[in-house]
Amino acid sequence: MLIEQRDTLRGEVTVPGDKSVSHRAILFGSLAKGTTEIDGLLMNEDCLSTIECLRKMQVGIEILPGNKVRIQGKGLYGLKAPTTVLNAGRSGTAIRLLLGVLSGQPFNTIITRDDSAIKKPVGKVVKPLRQMGALIAGKEDGNLCPLSINPSKLKGITYDSSILTTEVKSPILIAGLYADGETTINEAVKSRDHSELMLNYFGADLKIDGLKVTSRKIENLYAQHVEIPGDISIAAYFITAGLLAPNSDITIKNVGLNPTRTGILDVYRSMGAKIEISNERTMSNEKVGDIRVVSSSLNAVDIGGEIIPRLVDEIPVLAVAAAMAKGTTTIKNLTGFKVKDSRVKPIVTELSKMGASIRETEDGLVIEGGKPLKGTVIESYGDYAIVMAMSVAGLIAEGETMIRKAQIVDVAFPDFFTHLNSI
Repeated sequence: MLIEQRDTLRGEVTVPGDKSVSHRAILFGSLAKGTTEIDGLLMNEDCLSTIECLRKMQVGIEILPGNKVRIQGKGLYGLKAPTTVLNAGRSGTAIRLLLGVLSGQPFNTIITRDDSAIKKPVGKVVKPLRQMGALIAGKEDGNLCPLSINPSKLKGITYDSSILTTEVKSPILIAGLYADGETTINEAVKSRDHSELMLNYFGADLKIDGLKVTSRKIENLYAQHVEIPGDISIAAYFITAGLLAPNSDITIKNVGLNPTRTGILDVYRSMGAKIEISNERTMSNEKVGDIRVVSSSLNAVDIGGEIIPRLVDEIPVLAVAAAMAKGTTTIKNLTGFKVKDSRVKPIVTELSKMGASIRETEDGLVIEGGKPLKGTVIESYGDYAIVMAMSVAGLIAEGETMIRKAQIVDVAFPDFFTHLNSI
């Protein structure tokens, strides 16, 4: 993909539905009694994997034009035993959420992942589910797929979550719907709460008290109409482009503004970004609004601590912004997060090729901003986040930027380049 330097970006953009909310809408709609209709669902490979797994358990899911989905829910206790192995594809979210559901079922299941993801560990999720009584077996004592789940009687537990185990919260809370007694999670920091918000929207009885969340056994969930907000992690690329490209004025419509996800906005505002939020409202228990950004002169900041879980997915594009900011930006406390293992080194390598002063540290990044970028040939690393972040860098770099194997972006947002060219 060839990216050329732009002297202005103007217009309106609508980004696809939030991936985290989309997965949960499919799952909870399937577990609810009645017909659930979903508007704005993200129709990507990951969400389709979730749909296929639930179809194999006899849930009627109809994909309609215009990113709409209709689900004939089976109720919390109405799933049927699949006759074949469930495949969660490449989606970590799908397998985590499904493990929470399958642990409470009265039938045997086997779940696996695509070859590209089968070596990714799932032990962090399996361990607390076993503490609840789940019978889960698999390679390396349940750390790797395929996993077999056998019927068992679940009991509530109290689980103390750390900043590095936030991804186990949703599976535990879901399993708690089937468990005797109360299931309580004590968080070290406030993590994404899409599951809590949507479960209560579907009629669950989750109690949220600061960093404490409690789930309990219920008779059923009940069908709802769900509107999926735009994904702020995708909006972040357009926000950053609007801030960095000269003479720019962009509005991104209908973006999810869940406070557990808006760390990128907080950081950019602290850097001096001109960001306005309008048309704020609540859709299906989620905060939503329109985000307007105009070209801004950014200043370096120090980023770390409790804000990291609220912007960890946006680290690659945040590094691009820091490369153009005045002063030295430090990003700390990334150790233990997926981004540190898979995205820090690629973003350092590729931004350095463009002329940025950026280096990796033991637990993050140091970026000396203000040096002009120059177009070059960029590698994608098979990662859509690297492709989209480097596309933003290409918009502000002198000359042309060629990104190899950029089609990986289709996994997250097939129309990304179309939208980028429209503004």
